[in-house]
Amino acid sequence: MEKIRTLVMILAAILILGGCGSGTGADIDSLLVFCGAANKPAMEEIARLFEEETGIKVEMLLGGSGGLLYQIEMSERGEVYIPGSPDYIIIGERKGLLVEKSDRFVAYLIPAIITPADNPAGIHSLNDLARPGLKVGMGNPDTVCLGLYGIELLVENGLLAKVMKNVVTMAGSCSRTANLAALSSVDAIIGWRVFHFWNPKRMRYIPISPEKIPRISYIPIAIPVYTRDIALSNRFIDFVLSPVGRSIYHKYGYITSREEALEFAPNARIGGEYILPEEYHALLKAE
Repeated sequence: MEKIRTLVMILAAILILGGCGSGTGADIDSLLVFCGAANKPAMEEIARLFEEETGIKVEMLLGGSGGLLYQIEMSERGEVYIPGSPDYIIIGERKGLLVEKSDRFVAYLIPAIITPADNPAGIHSLNDLARPGLKVGMGNPDTVCLGLYGIELLVENGLLAKVMKNVVTMAGSCSRTANLAALSSVDAIIGWRVFHFWNPKRMRYIPISPEKIPRISYIPIAIPVYTRDIALSNRFIDFVLSPVGRSIYHKYGYITSREEALEFAPNARIGGEYILPEEYHALLKAE
């Protein structure tokens, strides 16, 4: 189902972009932003303010970071790419899809357990996700950076097989994963801490013990090689990283300080790339 949804998104992107010319920046009045859904509330507000200040329209496509990178590759379009993890910057540069070393830092993301606000299943730790009969949701690790971090978290703590028995759905983006908890569709999700701040009346944040977190993520922002105007791409990035943009990220609960991020996991690695292990693929084949 997720593959079909991704193909539909790609076709929609190509149709949207069909009328876009390939001229230089002097004659374009819009920019296309491929935005990982881990950024959704902050980037929607930043894009609106950028439009108001500059008169330049921001066409923003939200989704899973891996799926968006695939759309950039297939459509050969895009002025800005904002995944939820540097994993996809590494992949994008390897494939020649991103301007090399154009990526800049936006904010940190801390893995956490997110439950419906009343936490009906009484979940208080990572080990609780292995309890029989629990309904757990997570991001699809094939296309969503959150899913990669979730699988890595479970593998590093020896919980992959036990928790995967309880995983009832894998969502195609961060926002869809968060909605599983907000709408009480599952007992818990493996998510980002920031999800709670998106909708505190509907979602509760359960911290994961610091020693159990092997890696924390950060949001990068980069420029696709297909940009029609690299100066315009940089202008938008500068706006995102300006005091105004940073304040909006803070408002929605994102962390921009390395020191504060490491308080949640002092020994964790930051960023890098994670390859799904054979253990995970073997579990899928066994189902």
